[in-house]
Amino acid sequence: MIKADLHIHTCYSIDCLTPLERIIARCLELGIDCVAVADHNTITGALKLRQIAPFRVIVAEEIATTAGEIMGLFLSEGIRQGLSAQETISRIRDQGGLVAIPHPFGRSLFRRDNVLTSMEILSQVDIIEAFNSRTPFSSSIRRAATLTKERGKAASAGSDAHTLGEIGRAYVEMSEFDGPDDFLSSLAKGQIFGRKSSYLAHLASTWAKISNHILGGPSRSQP
Repeated sequence: MIKADLHIHTCYSIDCLTPLERIIARCLELGIDCVAVADHNTITGALKLRQIAPFRVIVAEEIATTAGEIMGLFLSEGIRQGLSAQETISRIRDQGGLVAIPHPFGRSLFRRDNVLTSMEILSQVDIIEAFNSRTPFSSSIRRAATLTKERGKAASAGSDAHTLGEIGRAYVEMSEFDGPDDFLSSLAKGQIFGRKSSYLAHLASTWAKISNHILGGPSRSQP
């Protein structure tokens, strides 16, 4: 069995400053055996982490569509933001990737940042993120878990970590897997463990955006 945190960010996300080497060290410290790196609108960090990490790294991307955020997993190419949900899903499928809906009922105190819960979209989805540690309201987490069961989708869990301290706050204990199809089968039988992060974690993301804006982009000092 492995412990998989299926939603983390690196310094290649505009709202994260966490270096790749420190992510590796933190995962090894916590016994996290697998991570899905889902940086915003880029797979560069995921590809680089996969090259140097001594554990499994799933190349993913949290893609901003015109209807909300969609996550693609097992990607080989990045998908540009701003496309329709349908076009984004098609491009994920063209790569043999899996389609996931992250934090389906929002992770903001002020707005719900994902509206991709229509029947039309959900019929094309493989995975729903049933537990996201940055989701502030327990009711939203319960609704996500209920939606997952009602629609018969595989349930994932991720810390949505933008800082080192958040890594591993949510993960799935699941069997080893080989490729997207085997991953989906293993995930469906997995067990979710999760704790909510402090809402103060969002302040770190805000600071990272400001810092990256001033510096002209994410820190890229890693190999």
